[in-house]
Amino acid sequence: MSGRVGEMSGFGEGVDFAAIFASQPTAYLVMSPDLMIVEANRAYLQLLGRTREELVGRYVFDAFPPSPESLDETGANPLQASFERARDTGVPDQMPLFLYDVRDHETGELVHRAWSLISAPVRGADGRTQLILQRVEDVSDYVAERKRLTEHAREGAWARLDVLEADLFARSQELRAALSAQETATRRLAGMAQVALQLAATKTIADLAETVAGAGLTALGADGGAIALRDADRGTVRVTVTDGLGERARRHFATLPRDSRLPAAWVARTGQPLVLSDRVAGLAWSPAMAEVYEETARHAWIAVPLRIGDRLLGSLVAGWSEERTFSPDEVNLVQAFAAQCAQALERLEVLTAERQAAEASRRLSETLQRSLLSEPPAFEPAELAVRYRPASAGAQIGGDWYDAFLRADGTLTLVIGDVSGHDRNAAAAMAQIRNVLRGVAQSIGEPPAAVLTQLDTALTSLRFGSLATAVLAQVHQDDEQAAAGTCVFRWSNAGHPPPLLVLPDGTTTLLEHRPNLLLGLNPEAPRSDHELLLPAGATLLLYTDGLVESRDDLLDEGLERLRVTAGQAGASVDDLCDTLLDRLAPSPEDDVALLALRVRPAGGGRHLE
Repeated sequence: MSGRVGEMSGFGEGVDFAAIFASQPTAYLVMSPDLMIVEANRAYLQLLGRTREELVGRYVFDAFPPSPESLDETGANPLQASFERARDTGVPDQMPLFLYDVRDHETGELVHRAWSLISAPVRGADGRTQLILQRVEDVSDYVAERKRLTEHAREGAWARLDVLEADLFARSQELRAALSAQETATRRLAGMAQVALQLAATKTIADLAETVAGAGLTALGADGGAIALRDADRGTVRVTVTDGLGERARRHFATLPRDSRLPAAWVARTGQPLVLSDRVAGLAWSPAMAEVYEETARHAWIAVPLRIGDRLLGSLVAGWSEERTFSPDEVNLVQAFAAQCAQALERLEVLTAERQAAEASRRLSETLQRSLLSEPPAFEPAELAVRYRPASAGAQIGGDWYDAFLRADGTLTLVIGDVSGHDRNAAAAMAQIRNVLRGVAQSIGEPPAAVLTQLDTALTSLRFGSLATAVLAQVHQDDEQAAAGTCVFRWSNAGHPPPLLVLPDGTTTLLEHRPNLLLGLNPEAPRSDHELLLPAGATLLLYTDGLVESRDDLLDEGLERLRVTAGQAGASVDDLCDTLLDRLAPSPEDDVALLALRVRPAGGGRHLE
């Protein structure tokens, strides 16, 4: 509660609770659990002759210090004890007739007063007391009159006393009823607040329907009910019935024709609320209600529409075991809850549509991406293996790629690259850069650095807007090298993690040279080539950063794990790739692409077809 009493939202929209509190003819004081005054209505201020500014924000017994006569024989304050009992037990506490002197605000003198006091707890959503409400009745005149009559009894005086006592009793009965109604309303509002939190946390329409039909209807004080959603495709209404109405009712009313006169379908079709207070009203509405009464043993019903603006989503139906006449407030509460349910349904519909669109986009992009990640060509001097593992967080698409193709002169070109992003735009950018790179490499027949420089120029003219890294390598073997079982490995690095060399004895080396600028940023930036003679049995590994980077680890730590693991990996390049993925990226946060090459020993090659 903030500011003045009664600032509420979510239920009873348009009702000014603050005005209702201020206009009560009975005096009320509101305190926090530590007995600080939060609010007082006009009747209370007039009764005590104080202003709101004098009271609000003060400790109650600083505002009204107890006189010595009001304390008990132990020196304790009975009024404070009453406040604390109501606060701690959660049960209204009514004091016997209580004498408590108050200071006249104008004269400064203590004035003897007799009071009828009741302290009632106001519970929050968690069931704990968040406020204490004190009802105050000044019965000083009654006490004085009784004392006077006792001392000077005469004919007719006792009749006047009977009138006073009857009035006091009537007020007491009214207060008990009001407190009972208030406690019921507080429990319901607290329950509705909990249900509102559950609705906000639902992830699917099925979850929401179960929450509404279960906890939601219970919080309304209903003995069961249902939530009904329109199915436009089938021309029906799908109904989720609470467990308390029985499995037979759940099955029997699970699907209703849209033109049915049963409340769930009729309200879902027309958008009009329907109240059936008893069996007579229900059967007059539709003879089909006889089946409802028989199956559910519920004899009073409220059905209200689930609506967002002009769009009708379905209906909410609440049932009670006993026939009853519903107050306007009860109907309004069900309607307010239905409005909250409709908002949650709309949120889930939007979320579901977004998920479906994202899934369709993901499937399309993944298909495109995998179509570009083709099997490597047969290359006589070396054994090749490739792998691709998408990120585990559901993205499934990204800009990681590998490529391997032969030029006309027999040179093998290897590419590993990464375009930033994890969506169809990244996949499309990857496809574009891959195809342009293939075309440039095939057409100019130059070393890797020159090929990347030409690629920079092409990407600049194409206004390529994504960040991308890559390693471009060329592998070739002349007759002398073929006899020795060696290959020449020449590469250029455009801002990408370094290639890893694994020698036959398990020695590993990261081929770390200062990487050149990322792709497509500046066609004038210099690029450099590096060259290495690979012995027979040596393995070269190209990879993307998803294999070595994560949110919790630094890149250097990931590179060291890669180096150590690769030196202990399996006998074939396929075993090497599988081992690295299983140990280093079983559920990667980013996509992983791998390309491994192992030089065959002299005479161990296979012939090209």
